[in-house]
Amino acid sequence: MLSRRRLLSAGAGGLGLCALNSLAPARGGRAEVPHFHPRAKRVIYLFQSGGPSQIDLFDFKPGMRELHASELPDSVRGGQRVTGMTSGQKSFPVVAPLWDFARHGENGTWVSELLPNTARIVDQLCIVKSVNTEAINHDPAITLINTGTQEIGKASMGSWLSYGLGSENQDLPAYMVLLSQGTGKSPGQPLFSRLWGSGFLPSNHQGVKLRPGKNPVPYLSDPPGLSVRSRRAMLDDLAELNEMEARATGDVEIDTRIKQYEMAFRMQTSVPELTDLSDEPESTFALYGEDARKPGTYAANCLLARRMAERGVRFVQLFHRGWDQHLNIRRELTAQCLDTDRASAALVIDLAPQQVGNQRTVDRPLGPSSDQAIRIVGDVQCVVEFALGQITHQFVETGRDPANSDQLSCN
Repeated sequence: MLSRRRLLSAGAGGLGLCALNSLAPARGGRAEVPHFHPRAKRVIYLFQSGGPSQIDLFDFKPGMRELHASELPDSVRGGQRVTGMTSGQKSFPVVAPLWDFARHGENGTWVSELLPNTARIVDQLCIVKSVNTEAINHDPAITLINTGTQEIGKASMGSWLSYGLGSENQDLPAYMVLLSQGTGKSPGQPLFSRLWGSGFLPSNHQGVKLRPGKNPVPYLSDPPGLSVRSRRAMLDDLAELNEMEARATGDVEIDTRIKQYEMAFRMQTSVPELTDLSDEPESTFALYGEDARKPGTYAANCLLARRMAERGVRFVQLFHRGWDQHLNIRRELTAQCLDTDRASAALVIDLAPQQVGNQRTVDRPLGPSSDQAIRIVGDVQCVVEFALGQITHQFVETGRDPANSDQLSCN
């Protein structure tokens, strides 16, 4: 006869084995593993901040031409909320696409005449037209699409990738951010650092924003008269003090602080090398356009994004402001497309594998430490996304209302 204590003790191991077996991979791999081998290791996220009009860019609706200037039926709106800007509007006339569309590529994808360079590479794009959002105003929508919730303080997409996958380059952050202002509407909607923040994750996973100009990262350069050896000795002493404090308090943010000091020290060399475009051949600027020579432009940021991907940066996020055509859509949307069309297409072309084996070799060194950065590998996922779409009806006389929760596009 077994005692209850002996029975529970003997049975615990069996229950543990059952639990372990349920967690173990099935024969041939876990059931949820995709049937294809995932290739993407890095992401370049081209975020078009505001509300680009998908109706005038990718989402061609030829039937709207017959409905142009007619009143939008209540059955179409379905009681959908509108913004304060249009809540007092008594009439909601349908506005058909304002530009011509044509089919391009082997698949005959509809693309607006505003995007001639994008049209040439459209077969390399996957345009998702079923994306939707529950937000109707800019900041909640941008927060939602970057963090998964409209509530502030949550970790951003890039910080999750940094946390989960780490970095392929020890001299640059895993998550880097670049901002540009469009010529279509200036200033565009404000952008807050929480959009690339780490939320409740360790702070070393937050995005590091580079500024245009000679000092891309504030306070990174040593003051005059301070040698590299002195800086190194100072950081070693500081790390020792921080480690003592970490052992005494158990505060994990102290360990993060130590890592960030070390990263900043390495970035004193890696960031100037990254942002120095003097090693780029003239063919690069012929591809991206002359704006790529001007720090802070969308084209220059696209080129920097490619250089970051070469160096193993896990997640590069570009924010381009100015997509908010409430009023003069004909002028402003045209200007925004001139900002972005050529450079975005150039980036896709530049990242495309051009040799057997899905690899394109480059003929220049790419930094002091990344072994894999001697070539561009076809494992970079390039994403273009909006936080809001634009609705089919007219706003005042010359624009669209960009608050439509059911109309977005993602490339």
